[in-house]
Amino acid sequence: MAVFVLDKRKRPLMPCSERRARLLLARGRARVHRMMPFAIRLVDRLRENSVLQPVRLKLDPGSQTTGLALVRESDTADTTTGEVVRTLTVRMLLALQHRGSVIRDRLTARRAFRQRRRGNLRYRPARFDNRTKPEGWLAPSLRHRVDTTIAWVARLRRLAPVTSLSQELVRFDTQQMQNPEISGVAYQQGTLAGYEVREYLLEKWGRTCVYCGAENTPLEIDHIQPKSRGGSGRVSNLTIACHNCNQAKAHQDVAVFLAHDPQRLAHIESQRKAPLRDAAAVNSTRWALHQQLKAMGLEVEVASGGRTKWNRHRLNVPKEHCLDALCTGHVDAVERWQQPVLAIKATGRGSYQRTRLTKHGFPRGYLTRSKSAFGFQTGDLVRVVVTTGKKVGTYLGRVAIRASGRFNIQTAPGLVQGIHHRFCTLIQRADGYGYSLTKRAFDKGDAGTGAAYAAALSLPGLMGRRPSGLQCTAHNDAGVSRTTG
Repeated sequence: MAVFVLDKRKRPLMPCSERRARLLLARGRARVHRMMPFAIRLVDRLRENSVLQPVRLKLDPGSQTTGLALVRESDTADTTTGEVVRTLTVRMLLALQHRGSVIRDRLTARRAFRQRRRGNLRYRPARFDNRTKPEGWLAPSLRHRVDTTIAWVARLRRLAPVTSLSQELVRFDTQQMQNPEISGVAYQQGTLAGYEVREYLLEKWGRTCVYCGAENTPLEIDHIQPKSRGGSGRVSNLTIACHNCNQAKAHQDVAVFLAHDPQRLAHIESQRKAPLRDAAAVNSTRWALHQQLKAMGLEVEVASGGRTKWNRHRLNVPKEHCLDALCTGHVDAVERWQQPVLAIKATGRGSYQRTRLTKHGFPRGYLTRSKSAFGFQTGDLVRVVVTTGKKVGTYLGRVAIRASGRFNIQTAPGLVQGIHHRFCTLIQRADGYGYSLTKRAFDKGDAGTGAAYAAALSLPGLMGRRPSGLQCTAHNDAGVSRTTG
């Protein structure tokens, strides 16, 4: 995994390797600028004296997770044919996890509390619903997906010299999936005939046979209720099965075929009725995201999900959100994609609500007016060195403050409670996101443990702090870039 590099005026330079970052820090030529994602700032170089190469940021928007891939582009021309080959060298892979479902659930609970108070507890005069919504309005849970993605595109532009963007713009066509005959024969028998339905079924059913659970085997589309028994071709009546199960089921109804396995039958019945919520969320936000990406003033390349899948199969790249982003658009060859993934989870910056409610909507407790205590705020990334007591040791993780001064530290092994604030050292301020560097074992080899990346964080350039490595799931957050060197 590459390390972000800034010049002495905090302008982005080309990312460097982990080994080079360690050498720069050890020799005093750089300072740690940011912990997660890790970035260093050179003290003896300006951007005018550096050579920059084309860097592209590629996005694969999703309902729950958006994949991002930061790549370096190089175009070479074949001397015999004159064909231009575009090779992408991966510098960093990221997976941004949204919290749209959390926002939706909290808004639903708030609406229920308000209806209870205004309807049953006291009289409220009738009010006509004459309020209008502005053009381009999105629900808060959908707006969050767009805003979070744009915020990270802007953040990566501040850390790397991004010159162009790529976005997967077309994903699912819910109208076609619900009614395949809606657009006529010409649309159905195009070059991607049936692709939208097949790709959706693979994701909906987890790319495994629903009847036996077989994985990594060719799958076929099967009608849950056979057409010979009145079943339709709607997507709610379709599933995926391996060849053997598809032949064994034949014209039987699913209830008869799985009479010996009622648990699997119940799972299929519940899954087939699941709404197209994820597909609708992607379709609702893709154009809003595209318009905001174009407003950044960079070249924006758009591509369909069909081309992404074709690139992934042609390059023999496994299915991951960040690798889908890597395969978006024009790709001829990829290099160095077997590396750890920086998982970014949107955790929020807290709540304006200072009153906790019961299940009936009545107050049950009040929070303090201040969100900080003893110089710390919930979500800060801290390093804890306990020298006395039962909890002697070194911890790295996210802090949850208390007014008493006894904090909780969330680390990868688990929760450590009752740590006094005097043992805590601030590493990075909270910015509403949690970070974890995950190890992925891909089909083409081991991605590595990121040991060099973790070792770079333990250099003396951290004001004497030596974090215990990135094996700790560090849920930090810092909207303000903080110089710790």
